Amino acid sequence: MDGEDTTCYHLDSMLRDTNAEPTDLPLSLLKEITKNFSDNLEIGRGGFGVVYRGVLPNGMVAVKKLSADIQIEDQSFQDEIVCLMRAKHKNIVRFLGYCADTQGIMKEHKGRYVLADVRARLLCFEYIRNGSLDRLITDEYGGLGWAERYRIIKGICQGLRYLHEEQKIVHLDLKPQNILLDQNVVPKITDFGLSRLFDEQKTRTITAKQCGTWGYMAPEYLKDGIITFKADIKSYQGRSVGLKM
Repeated sequence: MDGEDTTCYHLDSMLRDTNAEPTDLPLSLLKEITKNFSDNLEIGRGGFGVVYRGVLPNGMVAVKKLSADIQIEDQSFQDEIVCLMRAKHKNIVRFLGYCADTQGIMKEHKGRYVLADVRARLLCFEYIRNGSLDRLITDEYGGLGWAERYRIIKGICQGLRYLHEEQKIVHLDLKPQNILLDQNVVPKITDFGLSRLFDEQKTRTITAKQCGTWGYMAPEYLKDGIITFKADIKSYQGRSVGLKM
């Protein structure tokens, strides 16, 4: 068994060990399990990247490849990883690992060949089979009764409370597309690309760069860049209305 197979089986074993800590993953492994990021294994696409299904010997994972066309600062990527490594809860998608790879590749530029840095930034998560809450809300044949809808709403509340009270994390992009449902229809919050981590004494901050999804952004954040835990509550209220329909 070669080294790459060993890494593949190690990632496979992490899925079964709920106490395993997230780890750095080689780009070669993530290419292997997604068949070099094959279109046939694509399961989702957003403004910041593409999500692929990664096939392991005894299971599957989700691999998010951040878009190379978007300049993502190393600090922003690091902040997202920190939030993901802290967030461990039944209503948060489980984070398995990350890859930050930079390679020097010769490219032609204005008639000359130059050595250019090609960056790859990837995140690896547990694979959630039932897709997003957005699909459920828009599918009139979803067939969920009120009891199941209530459990979904309650699960989102529990995940949000954990983020705010125990980890001091503001998600800032809480929308139906970022809530996944497992095989038991348990909701799991995902996509922490815009999240902010507060220290113990801090409960608000102000930013000049407002990012998020229109219709799910708190008025004070959209207008003045004020970030508080209330920003996620505004997003959650919109989602609850959708579930009650």
